[in-house]
Amino acid sequence: MNSIIQYFSTLEQRPLERLAFLVGGLLFFWIIEGAIPFIQLRYKKNKLRHAAVNFGFTLIHLIIHTFLAIIIISISDWCKANGFGLVHWLHANVAVTIIISVLVLDFFGGWLVHITEHKVPLLWRFHVVHHADNNVDVTTGLRHHPVESVLRGLFFFAGILLSGAPMYAVMLFQTLLVLATAFTHANISLPKWLDKGLSFVFVSPNMHKVHHHWQQPYTDSNYGAVFSIWDRFLGTFMKLDKQQIRYGLDRYYPNEKDEDFRSLLTKPFGPLEK
Repeated sequence: MNSIIQYFSTLEQRPLERLAFLVGGLLFFWIIEGAIPFIQLRYKKNKLRHAAVNFGFTLIHLIIHTFLAIIIISISDWCKANGFGLVHWLHANVAVTIIISVLVLDFFGGWLVHITEHKVPLLWRFHVVHHADNNVDVTTGLRHHPVESVLRGLFFFAGILLSGAPMYAVMLFQTLLVLATAFTHANISLPKWLDKGLSFVFVSPNMHKVHHHWQQPYTDSNYGAVFSIWDRFLGTFMKLDKQQIRYGLDRYYPNEKDEDFRSLLTKPFGPLEK
């Protein structure tokens, strides 16, 4: 346990290793989705062109996160120095610290920020970039407008402050989040019994695909990132047969331009289609 704590405590200082988790997860599910696809996707040109657009947003996000990481470390260190946050108030041991930190960070940095983006029109216009993808695959999880990356960072700060999460717990959660995001967006078909079983606790691929359905109210459901418990307890969990799922948007952004990188970057600052 000590070696695990030590590893994740300093992982933020080793960007290449953090990048390896990201790239490794992408490549793994990229291969899997080619072998057992959830549905047959119809890319505008090809899968590589689609991935390049989404990687463009990923690159910008990584640059932004470099600066956000400084604040993340500062908040975590401040909580430790001042005994602030749930894990310090409860005098939690390592195991309980990890559980509390992961749950709180997933709620704030996963469910709460996500539903907020859907309910606040000003924020939705930036989140539209993620939902505009007409071909949801493993790279879609990386497709977020830079403004959204900053917003998610603010909610993550709040989660650290409330939980008092030490850096090893923060980095453990972020690693889990990277892998979970690749898994839930990947175009993979799991046995129905397995996907359903997973969805009682974790966000499963089928469950998250419902969230990417092009019409409400399905778009406004299944907001979770790692754990499905928030959606189940808070009444935002929905099901939809895979045969009925269609990606993209029925308004707000033209589906034929879902791979127009420049338009995706600039459109949120102008009028959205009704």
